[in-house]
Amino acid sequence: MKDYLLELASRQTNSYNKLNVMREYLQAYAIRVLFEESAFRTLAFIGGTALRFVHHLPRYSEDLDFSILKSSDSYSFLNILNRLKKEFNLAGFEIAVSYNDQKTVQSAFLKFPRLQFEAGISSFSDQNISVKIEVDTNPPSGAQIQSYIINKYFPLSFISYDIPSLFAGKIHALLSRKYTKGRDFYDLGWYLSRWKDITPNFTLLINALKQTHYSGKYSMPDNWRQILTSIIQKTNWKTVTTDIQNFLENPSDLIIFTQANLLELLKRQ
Repeated sequence: MKDYLLELASRQTNSYNKLNVMREYLQAYAIRVLFEESAFRTLAFIGGTALRFVHHLPRYSEDLDFSILKSSDSYSFLNILNRLKKEFNLAGFEIAVSYNDQKTVQSAFLKFPRLQFEAGISSFSDQNISVKIEVDTNPPSGAQIQSYIINKYFPLSFISYDIPSLFAGKIHALLSRKYTKGRDFYDLGWYLSRWKDITPNFTLLINALKQTHYSGKYSMPDNWRQILTSIIQKTNWKTVTTDIQNFLENPSDLIIFTQANLLELLKRQ
């Protein structure tokens, strides 16, 4: 399995793509292990990686994000991490795991040493490839879920939020994040260009804003486009493109992904 991963990396034309493809393969394998651990009885796969795996978002993602669906005595963050470590070891990977399970959003880093060195990305043998895992153990209510079976390097099955619920999460990030994350803006443009009549799950969005004590104007059916327009107009677009450029499947997308074009998409209904 490790040899296959290095073969995938060797087919890429630059170091960024090598790193992205290798991380994505590791993410997919982790999802497979979580399914075998029956984790999706209590977890939903969300965020940018879920968008990419299910809906072919044309950018790579760094994290695996999950949301608790329901409380269960069978859910254990530490059990999941132990199973991941065991299965990656059996597959021939060196792996170190660090974690924090004392916060509402439990987090862990799966760190894979030597892979960057073996793939020719880094000259340092201890340079890690990391996959971050986060589980929100107290998510806002109102999400709608769906079951998916896909093939991403190998067959995968999991539970995820539906499109309006995922979109609500993205709008919540754009409204509440304390710094500019270019991937949020890229994803917004992708949503708007792929689904012309898209609207967020407002129940989930409002509950999320309340939960994070958002103090601005709430997004509602009659104003969410105007609120996002105001945010985009005030954003430093160079910061946006700097963040996103190394995660794109096709870097030439930046020619189309402009501030003006995103504002134009928000005008269309």
